[in-house]
Formats: sequence, C-alpha cells, structure tokens
Amino acid sequence: MQDWLRMTAADLGRAIGAGAVDPVALTETYLDAIDGHPLRDRIYARVTAERALAEAQAAAERARAGHRLSLLDGVPISWKDLFDTAGVATEAGSALLEGRVPDRDAVVLENATAAGLVCLGKTHMSELAFSGLGYNPSTATPPCVNDAEAVPGGSSSGAAASVAFDLAAAGIGSDTGGSVRIPSAWNDLVGLKTTSGRLSLEGVVPLALRFDTVGPLCRSVEDAALLLAALEGRKPADLEGASLEGKRFAILKTVAFEDMRDAPLEAFQDAVVKLTAAGAHLRHIEVPEIAEAMKLTSCVYTSEAYGLWRDVIEANPEAMYGEILSRFRLGKNHSGPDYVAAWAALEQARGAYDRATSGYDAVLLPTAPILPPNLERLNGDHDYYVTENLLSLRNTRIGNLMGVCALSLPTQTPSCGLMMMGQPNCEEALLRVGAAVERALA
Repeated sequence: MQDWLRMTAADLGRAIGAGAVDPVALTETYLDAIDGHPLRDRIYARVTAERALAEAQAAAERARAGHRLSLLDGVPISWKDLFDTAGVATEAGSALLEGRVPDRDAVVLENATAAGLVCLGKTHMSELAFSGLGYNPSTATPPCVNDAEAVPGGSSSGAAASVAFDLAAAGIGSDTGGSVRIPSAWNDLVGLKTTSGRLSLEGVVPLALRFDTVGPLCRSVEDAALLLAALEGRKPADLEGASLEGKRFAILKTVAFEDMRDAPLEAFQDAVVKLTAAGAHLRHIEVPEIAEAMKLTSCVYTSEAYGLWRDVIEANPEAMYGEILSRFRLGKNHSGPDYVAAWAALEQARGAYDRATSGYDAVLLPTAPILPPNLERLNGDHDYYVTENLLSLRNTRIGNLMGVCALSLPTQTPSCGLMMMGQPNCEEALLRVGAAVERALA
C-alpha cells in the first residue's frame, strides 16, 4: 500500500477502475501517512478526515456498481487554504482571517467533488498568497523536498509539499504571479497555471482578481490534464500520440536570463539539448515590450491587492507578517490614473507578445532563476528576503502579465523547472506538447 502514495493520480484512478485499489483503503493509507508524518503540521493546516472517508466510501460504491464519475473518482487530493470548504476554516494563511468558516465549497471544489475526487484537507500557504517563497511565520512554513534548510516556494507551498512528501496524490493551488509553478519547480512537480478567467474564482480568497488563477500541482502532465478537466467539469485533453517532431519553440531571452544562478541555467541548457534531440526546433527571441511590462508590476499588482484588502489589513496590521504587510502597502503609492494607464500599457505589451510568439508551439524559459532560498537567512536578512522573493517570481510573472497559460515541468536537476508558456485559453494544446516534453526530459 505504501506504493500507492507514490503513484500518479491517473495511475491510481486506473487501478481503482480495474478493482486493484479500494478508494476507502487508499484514503485511509493517505490519512495514516499524514497523521504519522513528522512534518504533518507544517504541511496541512487542517485535515478533513471525516469528509475524505465519506467521499471515499461513495467512490467505492460507485466503482463496484460500474458507475464511476471520472478516471479520478476516488483519488485523494489536497487543497490550498484559500479554497472555501463548507463548515471548515479557510484562513488563507493569515491571522486576519482566523476563524473564518464558509458555508459552502468553492465552485472548483464542488466541480472536483462532482468528479469523485476525495478532499484530504487544507494545506498551508504564504500569507494571503502574496509571496513566492512559501515562508509564513504567522502560521507555518512547509518543507522543501530537496533541502531541509530551504523554503518550498509559494504561495502554494503546502500544496506542493503534500504531493512531494507523498501525503496527497495531487494538490490544488492558485497562481497570481507564479504561486503554482514556483513550488512545483522547487519540489520537482508538474504545475499548471491556467489562463485568467478560465476557472471559477467563486469561493476562492482573492489576492488580485485580474491575475488570480487556479491550477494543479501534481506528478505528471496527464494528472494536470485530468485535474483541469475535473476543476471545470469538462473532458480532459487528449494526450495520445503527442510528439516533439517538428514542434517549434521560442526561447525567450528578454529579462528571463538576467541574474540567473548556475544550477537553473545548466538545467535549462540540458533540457534544450534533449528537446532538440527529440526533433524540436528552437529559436531565441527578444520581446522588448516584456521589459516595459515588468516595470508595471508594482502598480497593477499592489494597487489591486491593497484595494481589496486595505480595510481588513489596516484594522489589524499587527496581525500580519511585516514583509507581507509592507508589500501590500506598496499599493498606497499608485493612484487610480496610474492603475488605468498601467493596464493600458500592459494590454499593448500583450499584443506585441502575441504577435511575436503566435507561430510557436510554446515559449520556453527556466521556471525560476534561483534555487530555494535559505529559511534562516530569510528570517533575519531583509534585503535577502526582498531580493530572493522578487527573483523567485520574476520569470513566472511574465506569463501572468502576458495573460497566457503556462506549465512547469521538472528537469533532472533537483528544484529546477522548465517552463512552457502557451497562448491564452489553449491549455489543451499546451498540455499535449507538454506530455511530449515530459517524455523527452525523463
């Protein structure tokens, strides 16, 4: 049964369908693993054992009757603690929301439940989802699977840790500037950032609504495709027969390779060699408008985040971690006209990016230019915290600013991810080529 904890969600689903795995026994195995894990309380904020067992029992009955709801019916997964769960606290990693108990599930959780997925519980996260590091002294800082002294990446930190430490078959997180892809990269997982607006945000604690997205952190591209389908109640992408032969990839040079550390750069270069050997054609491109768009980041992000949270924050600022509080308060520096002008400029940059990349199957770059930073140093060195936090999200933020979908895949180098950016609302095409890239990298 311990082997079950390391299987992909898709393989578990197939085993359930074949009668080789009982959903109740599978869920009990996960719950026992969670309860017995020494880092349990750094990964899970709350475990919903009663709900999980009830959902597993229903899945087992459907399997016996031959009426499974989806391939993932009966597979246990975790949920970042900003997805509303009826009757269970959802606090988004912040003391500001302590005791907040919603009365219904988030729409994406409702959809996943309708597909038969089992809810194991809620995972820790960066406070109010406003950090790419995963460090949260207010609640808990989850571990990084590759470095016990480092942070795991955020803000979907516990979601990544729950999968990387074999305490969930997959995790559901959110990505506003890189919060699915960074923890996926640093914990050697697959992470899918969906297009803004594709998946419902109803019942999801917001950060910046024009950038917030929902996405899975998992063990394979197939899992990502199946989970996307479950989250929106559609059929999954067809990944059969995906090949890299003749595929065209752009390597984005603008901004993405500045201040790169050695390990991520070497991992990216190794990945490029493998893709070329598999038949892909790669070309370096520059999109100068991206550099201009990056200068708009503070305005478009902090204005919206502070606008949404100002009253709550200023009513009790002492409850917040100081670095996150300072980041929110940057929103004070921008006026309404600043925000409107920034968005107008950003839309122009998106148009230029679309024109430059429309002929490619995906745009490639390292998921993060750095490795997971040291936790102790982050706690005591303000300048290090600011520098590493900004660098951690630098590359992923390009995808959010350009409004596209993106996929992070593990390379053979620990904590180094390869990011593929597709076109808006073209997740199926991205996942299909991503499945071929996954095989080449493996």
